[in-house]
Amino acid sequence: MSTAPAAEARTANLIDLAQSAVAAAEAILAEATAKVRALVTENGRISNAALEREQRATHGLAWLATYVESVRQLGSYAERLSAEGKFGEIEDLIVRIGLGEYLAQIAGGIAMSQGETVRPTDLGLSPADIARRFAGAVDTLIAEGNTSANRARLAALVEARETSGHFGEPALDPTLEAIRDEMRKFALAEVIPHAHEWHLQNAYIPLDVIAKLSELGVFGLTLPESYGGMGLGKESMCVVSEELSRGYIGVGSLGTRSEIACELILAGGTDAQKDKWLPKIASGEVLPTAVFTEPNTGSDLASLKTRAQRDGDVYKVYGNKTWITHPVRADVMTLLARTNPDEPGYKGLSMFIAEKPRGTDEDPFPAPGMSGGEIEVLGYRGMKEYEIGFDGFEVKAENLLGGVEGQGFKQLMQTFEAARIQTAARAVGVAQAAMDLGLRYAQERIQFGKPLISFPRVSDKIAMMAVEIMIARQLTYFAARQKDHDRRCDLEAGMAKLLGARVAWAAADNALQIHGGNGFALEYPVSRVLCDARILNIFEGAAEIQAQVIARRLLDGGN
Repeated sequence: MSTAPAAEARTANLIDLAQSAVAAAEAILAEATAKVRALVTENGRISNAALEREQRATHGLAWLATYVESVRQLGSYAERLSAEGKFGEIEDLIVRIGLGEYLAQIAGGIAMSQGETVRPTDLGLSPADIARRFAGAVDTLIAEGNTSANRARLAALVEARETSGHFGEPALDPTLEAIRDEMRKFALAEVIPHAHEWHLQNAYIPLDVIAKLSELGVFGLTLPESYGGMGLGKESMCVVSEELSRGYIGVGSLGTRSEIACELILAGGTDAQKDKWLPKIASGEVLPTAVFTEPNTGSDLASLKTRAQRDGDVYKVYGNKTWITHPVRADVMTLLARTNPDEPGYKGLSMFIAEKPRGTDEDPFPAPGMSGGEIEVLGYRGMKEYEIGFDGFEVKAENLLGGVEGQGFKQLMQTFEAARIQTAARAVGVAQAAMDLGLRYAQERIQFGKPLISFPRVSDKIAMMAVEIMIARQLTYFAARQKDHDRRCDLEAGMAKLLGARVAWAAADNALQIHGGNGFALEYPVSRVLCDARILNIFEGAAEIQAQVIARRLLDGGN
C-alpha cells in the first residue's frame, strides 16, 4: 500500500500543530510586551532611562519576538513546501525539531548569550501564564519534536544525502536557483581551495578573484539595469552573500561595500552622482568602502566628531575613523562627517562620496591629509581593517551626497535594513560552512572503531546545526522578501541578523568541538570559521544594540 496518503496526513497534522503553536506564541509575546511596556513607561511615555534600567527585560523581549517570528516562519515554510510537493522527510524533521526546541525555549528560557538566559519570569510572565497558553498543540510539539530519535534520523538523512547542503532552503524561482548554483561552483573552484591560506597569511583576496566576481555581476546585483546593474531584488543578494560566505566570509563581504555605497547613492544622491558613480561601482571599476565608525563612538553615531569644513569648492576633513574594512584598495569612501558643529546629535552629519587613490601595504594611503594603520584581527580577513586619520583631507564639494548638508544620518538609516539582511545571509553561509566541515570530519574521523558521527552527541550537533541554519535562513529570506515588496522590515532584518549571528557562532563552536584537539590547530579550516563567525555578533549592530532596536520598535507599538 502506498505511504503517500500517510505522509500527506502527517504533514497536514504538522501544519495544523504549527498554526496553533504560532497563535499561542503570539499570545505569549503580546502578554510579555504589555508587561514590559508597563515596566518602562513613565508619565505615559516610554522612558529611555527605564529602557536602560530594564535591559534584561527589554532585550529578552526582543529575543522572544525573534523566536516567535522564527516559529511563524517555520510554519510558513512547511506550508509553502507542502503546497509545492517538496516537503520531504528531512524538511519534516527539521520543522518538527525546530518547533519543539524553540517552543521549549520560549517556555523555559532563551539564551541571549552563553551566560545570559531570559526566562518568562524576567518578562513578567508566571509559569501559569505559559501553561495556559502552551497547552494542547504546543505541548505535543515540545514532547514529540526535538527527540533523540528525530535528531538521530535527521543526522542519518543529512549524512546519506551527501549534497551541497541544499535542503532546508527557501523555494527559489529558477533565476535564483541558477544564481545559487553559479555562486556555489565559483566558491568551490576559486575560493575554498585558497581561503585558509589567505586567512593564515592575512593576505588580500586576489584582485583576479574580485574581477571574476565583477564579471558575475556581484557588485551590481540589486542596482537597476539603467545603471549597469542586474536589477534583481534583495533575495538574490541573500543567495549570493550566503553562498560566497560559505566559501569564505571575506569574499562574501566584498559585495557588502558595493551594496551599501549603491544604496546610499541610489536613495540620496543627485542625478549627476548616480550617473557618475553607480555604473562604475556595478562594473567593479570602482571599489568602495564605508567610513563611519570612530574610536570612541562605536554604535553611538550621534557622538561622531570627525569634521568636514567647507573651503571653497572642497571640504577639508579632520578626525579619526576606525574599523574601516578594505580601505587601502578602495577607490572611493562613503564618509560620514559633521559639517555643522553647532548642530547636536545626528542633525549636523553629512555623507560624502570621497575619492581616494588606491594604496599598497607599503604605502596604504597615498593621499594628502590621510594616514592610517592596520588593525590585526582574529578573523574576517582578506580585506584588512584599518584605523584612519584625516588632517585636511580634501573632498570635492560636488561629492556631498545629495548636495545638501545635514542629511547624512537619514541617508545612512536608509541602508540599515539591507545591510542587516545581508549580514544575516553571511551568517547563514558561515554557519553552513561550519556544518560542512563538522559533518565531513565526523564521517571521516574514526574513534573506538567507528566514525564520530555514530556517537549520539556528535550526530545531535549535526542535526541541530541543520535545524538552526534552516531557521536563520527562513528568517533572513523572509526579511528580504519584505524588502523586495517595499515593506518596512527593520524589525525583521534585525531579528534575522540577531539570530543568524548566534546560529553561526554556535555552529562554528560545535564544528570545532567535533574536531576535538585538531580543531584548535591553525592548519584546520574550522579554526578560521570559528574566528570568522565571532565578528557577526558585533558588526552591523552588536547583539545588544540590535536587541535594543528591536525592543524599542515593539514597545513603541511597531512605529
